[in-house]
Order: sequence, then C-alpha cells, then structure tokens
Amino acid sequence: MLALAAGGLILALIAVTCIDVVGRYLMNRPFGGAYELTQILLAALVFAALPLTSADGGHVEVDLALHLFPLPVQRAMARIAGLVSAVALAYFAWRLVRIGLTQAAEHTPSASLALPMAPLAFLAAASCAGSAVVMAARRPE
Repeated sequence: MLALAAGGLILALIAVTCIDVVGRYLMNRPFGGAYELTQILLAALVFAALPLTSADGGHVEVDLALHLFPLPVQRAMARIAGLVSAVALAYFAWRLVRIGLTQAAEHTPSASLALPMAPLAFLAAASCAGSAVVMAARRPE
C-alpha cells in the first residue's frame, strides 16, 4: 500500500513538473505554485517511503569495524542501534503530532497555495511511528 502511495506521489511530482515546464516554455504561462506543490509532494514522498526503507533495512549504516567483533556482539550492537533508532523515530512522531495539532487548531496554510499543512504533519507522524515500530521489531540477520 505504501509503495503504491509512493508511486502515486512520484507520478504527481512528474505531472507538476511537466505542466510547469510546458506552461512556462511553450505557453509563457508557468504553473503558479509549482515550487510549493513540489516541496509538499516531495515531503509526502519521503515520509511515505520511510517505513518501507526501515522494513527493507535500507538506511545508511557505517560498520567499518563491525567485522572485528564476534557474531553475537554484532547482533547485539545491531539490536541496540535498532532500538535507538526506534526511540528517535518515536520522539519525532510525538513532536510531529504536536505540530500537526497546532497547525490544525490554527488552520495553518502553506505560503502561496494556502493548502492546509496539518495533514502533512500527521502523515509524517504516522510514518515515523510506523518506522519506529519496524525498527524496534527488526531482528538482525
């Protein structure tokens, strides 16, 4: 489901860019708000893909000296890293929910298109919460 949503967001980004380029260079009528809409769609794409990346183990990891430790120690370190990541992501989710609630209460709009910003904050919060669960439950190979 998230992969489908991410694919849809990529298609929306392509459509916005194509409409803006065609309008700007062929019709001399650029898509007003394309820059802001691209920013919002890109943020939504990043957060839609975050749980998928977490589940796939696709985050950047630096393990220059990990091979020097015995396998049980490597697994314990990976488990600790997963738990630290889960705590950080849970904190981000909590903060994003608070930001979203504030934005919803104040009806905070985007700068030029006046789109409501709270749904993006709630999407980001749900994504971080889902990623936190994935990271906490993930077992090292």
